[in-house]
Amino acid sequence: MPIMDYTFDITTFGTKRGGFICTPEAWSPNVRAAHEKPSPTSAHLGLELLAVDIQAGLVEMVFHASENLCNKWGGIQGGNVAAMLDDAMALAIGLTLDWGQISPTLELKVSMMAPARPGKIYARGRVVRRGKSVGFVAGELYSEAGVVLATGTSTANFVTLKKKS
Repeated sequence: MPIMDYTFDITTFGTKRGGFICTPEAWSPNVRAAHEKPSPTSAHLGLELLAVDIQAGLVEMVFHASENLCNKWGGIQGGNVAAMLDDAMALAIGLTLDWGQISPTLELKVSMMAPARPGKIYARGRVVRRGKSVGFVAGELYSEAGVVLATGTSTANFVTLKKKS
């Protein structure tokens, strides 16, 4: 069995190419809203959305990870790594939602491949399959050198929010 190469060329990450769009004004309303006003958790993680490919269901982002996310040994705490992947996958499935819909996570699996350290952590999320009421997504985190830090998969449910009476 060949040894897998767990590095990724991040030189084009977040750039306009193929179907990728880097201007927030052209992003879907759900993703644009998340970009303009991130959740407190996303802001704490240092999320910056870079590019989306709406047709392919792909998002690229970077987390500006501070030392506040670390465990006492200097690595990004595993729950924060999982939260970064959850953000990447949620924004990917968000490309497929109508305005007023959300996609709560039903299940999340994360595999840690290498220690994540403070600094830039690049993330990619992609829709694997979208059904009528459930979506399947995947994501990866990369170091600035392009090394895969963690991978994840998630199942999301689609919910339409009701207006307050």
